[in-house]
Amino acid sequence: MVIGLFTIVTVGGFPVPSEAAAEEPSKAETKAPHVLIKTKFGEMEAVLFPDLAPKHVESFLKLTKSGFYNGTIFHRVIPGFMIQGGDPLTKDPANRSRYGTGGPGYTVPAEFNRIIHEKGILSAARTADPNSAGSQFFIMADKAPHLDGQYTVFGEVVKGLDVIDTIVSQPRDLKDNPLERIEMTIDLIQ
Repeated sequence: MVIGLFTIVTVGGFPVPSEAAAEEPSKAETKAPHVLIKTKFGEMEAVLFPDLAPKHVESFLKLTKSGFYNGTIFHRVIPGFMIQGGDPLTKDPANRSRYGTGGPGYTVPAEFNRIIHEKGILSAARTADPNSAGSQFFIMADKAPHLDGQYTVFGEVVKGLDVIDTIVSQPRDLKDNPLERIEMTIDLIQ
């Protein structure tokens, strides 16, 4: 089972009516938890959205606090699209053929919301089953409206957007795996 983003064909995209958007809480709540994602290319600070995706935020924070993400890598990078990480199998370079298939041993049900997939958005990776998200996540490097309403957005990078650009521009193989390991550590900072 490969966990990732599947191409979704849509007709007309996913409109966000202005009155519906006004009902959503602000995506950058000041009391919301912040995490720091550290890589050799720099740091990204992300704010999480517990009001929009409480189960995803709870899982992400639980895994972060336990050190689960430390030593994992961004194993998939697609220029003009996104960077993906959070697979525990990526801690072992010998597992390269299995990158993208690991998880925490449980799944998190979908919590779709109206936040659009644009640069900096943190979203849950999954299989074709909308309720199959685990530990893997992706950070948008650009807009991808075909993902709106199809993947659970649970945070946004608010500092270090240039780090996304650096990571997504790294040389990669035919499976979009970076040729060089891009390890991360994630810490709760607020």
